[in-house]
Formats: sequence, structure tokens, C-alpha cells
Amino acid sequence: MRLHVGCAMWNLKSWQGRFLPPTIPQNERLRAYADWCNAVEGNTTFYATPARHTVESWAQQTDDDFRFVVKLPKTITHERRLTDIEGELRSFLYAMEPLGHRAQLWVQLPGSFSPADTGALPDFLRKLPGSQRTAVEVRHRGFFDDPGSAARLREALAETGAEWVTFDTTAIFASPPTTDAEREAWEKKPRMPRLAVALTDRPIVRYIGRGDAVEAAEGWRFWLDTVEGWLVEGRSPTVFIHTPDNTESLGLARRFHEELRTRLPALEELPDTTRNEPLTLF
Repeated sequence: MRLHVGCAMWNLKSWQGRFLPPTIPQNERLRAYADWCNAVEGNTTFYATPARHTVESWAQQTDDDFRFVVKLPKTITHERRLTDIEGELRSFLYAMEPLGHRAQLWVQLPGSFSPADTGALPDFLRKLPGSQRTAVEVRHRGFFDDPGSAARLREALAETGAEWVTFDTTAIFASPPTTDAEREAWEKKPRMPRLAVALTDRPIVRYIGRGDAVEAAEGWRFWLDTVEGWLVEGRSPTVFIHTPDNTESLGLARRFHEELRTRLPALEELPDTTRNEPLTLF
């Protein structure tokens, strides 16, 4: 029984000297992060496809069961909207090859990608390697407010074995912001209904919590129940924990895993953090 947990990045200045060593060479930062979590969001790939040797370094710094959920470049998803992308897609897939089965491709679509555009998805997803795990994130309210549109999206994803990424911002919008980081999140994060979806054996949850660690943990109770159910069903979920400034997210991701292990003792443990762990996390 395995649960993957992680954050939106593998290095943050506020983590160093607290969760991670105070100084870390650039080529060792992912390895240090992997002592805490067993998954990470690959958000940097949205802005530019990295060199293949860079991705080879990522593979060398992580164990075989580490999970990368890597975002397709914005030129493919946002600028060309899944059409005329063969060259860019080929370059991206070549760069990601060193990750092998550890990579799950993440197709994050813009808010302007509406239910009327759903028909473009199966054709695009068929261009991806059949052996490659894929997940799609949509942000248009029509997919959440209209059951028919949601059903058509599910069908489109099922045709190619793709997952529907759940992006939960309900906790951050549950009460007015109290910090600058929360105010910025209110301005930039989409207000999306919470929807728990598991179309494959690898569902993905992106949870956005409050800046305070206690409040962030209180807000994920729904996901503790949901992910527990998925694990009991034999699925292997990935849960990413965000906070507005992500200062607490690394410790919180591990805490989420520990709370589920209390419920499910058979859940595989995360790596030992004894050498890096501070006296108290919260």
C-alpha cells in the first residue's frame, strides 16, 4: 500500500536549515528533498523544456519509486491549445525519457479551455506514448457546474486511460485572507468547486491550504477520508500539499502521510528524515 506525497517544488529558501540542510549544492537539492517526500510537481517544465542532461540528474538523485508529475510546456497547452505541437511535444518527451516510469505527464489546460473544446483532448492524448501515465487538469467552471460536460470529459479521458487532476482551493477561500501571501493567493488562485475524481489507479490531488500549518491540516480532513478510501481500493494516489508561501508545505506533506499511516498501518513508510529533521515541525 503506497501513497505518494509532495510539494510544488523541491527547494525553497525557507526550508533550508529547518527541514533541509542549511546549504545544499544545486545538484543535491532534489536528493535532500527526496529524504522528506516521494513525489514532486514538475512546474518548471511549464515555462521551458529542460535539457536532457538536467533530467538525467533528476533521475540520479531519486529512488526508483519516486514520482514526478511533470507539467507540459505552456506552448503546447496554453499557446497552441493542443494543435500543431508535434515538434514541441517530441522535444519534451525526449527530455523526459530519463525519468522512465517515474514520470506522469500533467496536461494543465487554461481556464479558457471550455467543455466545447473537449473533443480536442482524445486526439492529443493519443499522440503521447501509450505506456506513459497522463493526467489532465481543467479549470473552466463548466466542467464542474454541468454534469453533462463533466461526463463528456470523463469519457474523453477514459478513452486514453488519462487521469483527471483534482485541484482543491476550497480551504484557502473558506475565510478571508489574513496574510499578504493569502491575499495574493486570493487574487491568483481559481475558485474551483471541490471534486474528488479517481479514473485510474493513480489519482492526483493538489490541495491548497491556509498559511497556518494547523489551519492547513484542518482543511484536508475531506482528503484524508477520500485518499484512505482510494488506498483501500488498491489505488496508489499522489497528494501535493500547497500553502500560499509554501513555507510549511514540506512538513505538511509528510504530516498528511503520517496521519494516513495512523489509520492504515500497512501504508508504506516515507524515507527516514532523522539526519535533517528539526526538534519540532510545528
